[in-house]
Amino acid sequence: MKTEQENSKRSFEPIQTGVTQIFGIRYPVIQGGMIWAAGAELAAAVSNAGGLGLIGSGSMYPDELIRQIRWAKSHAQNPFGVNIPLFRSDVGELIKICLEEGVRIIFTSAGNPKKYTPFLKENGIKTAHVVPSVKLAQKAAAAGVDAIVAEGTEAGGHNGFDEITTICLIPQVVDAVSVPVIAAGGIGDGRGMAAAFALGAEGVQMGTRFALSEESAAHENYKMAGIAAGESDTRLIAKKYAPVRTIVNPFTEKIIAAENSGASRDEIIRLLDSGKAKAAIRDGDTENGEIEIGQICGMIKEIKPAAEIIQDLLREFSKTAKVFKTLAV
Repeated sequence: MKTEQENSKRSFEPIQTGVTQIFGIRYPVIQGGMIWAAGAELAAAVSNAGGLGLIGSGSMYPDELIRQIRWAKSHAQNPFGVNIPLFRSDVGELIKICLEEGVRIIFTSAGNPKKYTPFLKENGIKTAHVVPSVKLAQKAAAAGVDAIVAEGTEAGGHNGFDEITTICLIPQVVDAVSVPVIAAGGIGDGRGMAAAFALGAEGVQMGTRFALSEESAAHENYKMAGIAAGESDTRLIAKKYAPVRTIVNPFTEKIIAAENSGASRDEIIRLLDSGKAKAAIRDGDTENGEIEIGQICGMIKEIKPAAEIIQDLLREFSKTAKVFKTLAV
């Protein structure tokens, strides 16, 4: 019997872009490093299907990250990477673990890449940094990253303060930097991928679509909440202090009410307790937890294996690209 990876390779030819060349992958499809959802099983499944899977270290203690990396190394036949939020107090230890375990690809987020990128490059690591604006993209490029993930406000989880949409952000970032740009935020199928390429991106990163996959480490309750959500069921809460996109539930209603009543920064941050995302995504408390998810959840109606998601993505991307060709003048 042929494996899913073999079927994927037989069905679609490689897509050559700057992103695939840098990271040594077959298709320019990146799986976001979502906290509590992006474990080794998901990363390996995406990488084995020709994309780039990322282990999300943001919700892991160092010993757990070691365990996850080692599992991925034993199950992934293709390159995979680790996403590291730079605000972590133990970021240096997480980077050290990646180097010692032979990880060759690191995506950074939520912080200034200037401090760590030169060190990573000196050690032969391929790097990318997630940004929500042109200004921060230029800073990341100046720091020496190999690629930039430009993420629009449609994305789930933590967002930028400026609320720039993906369709506006991507072409401006492409024009502002010389390294390949990976589009993120509101991309969940081949039509979105084709649109990102039309805007100048050389790859796409999808978080929500893979968070709602069979291999995702997220709790079943979280997945069902995402599948049931419509296009208008998410909100960007705590906009002034710590913007985060999540499904509206009793927890987020408390945040929204506090914001509307003029609550202070300390009050909002206290309500946003860091354990709320864990409660919803890992433990399945969709009433009292923070259900971080992107607006694209409204079009996702089924939990599928990661390999099948990539198959569907590439099939629709190819179909849409052919339409573009017929419209060319």
